[in-house]
Amino acid sequence: MTNLTLAIPEDLHEKMKHHSEIRWSEVVRKSISQKIELLDAMNKIASKSKLTKKDVDEISKKIKAETFDELNKK
Repeated sequence: MTNLTLAIPEDLHEKMKHHSEIRWSEVVRKSISQKIELLDAMNKIASKSKLTKKDVDEISKKIKAETFDELNKK
């Protein structure tokens, strides 16, 4: 198994120390595993897409603009 060094803010470390019963390395390991599974699923879906990067960028701009407009109505 490979080791990974992780830097966390001091205040977070202090809070973690209050829960010494938790195996924090296991929490991080599971979190990374779940993120990788999500990225793999997204890559699988994207690999079947016929959209180009330009298409995706245009859709993204439209969504952002519509979201901005919607939020500014309130």
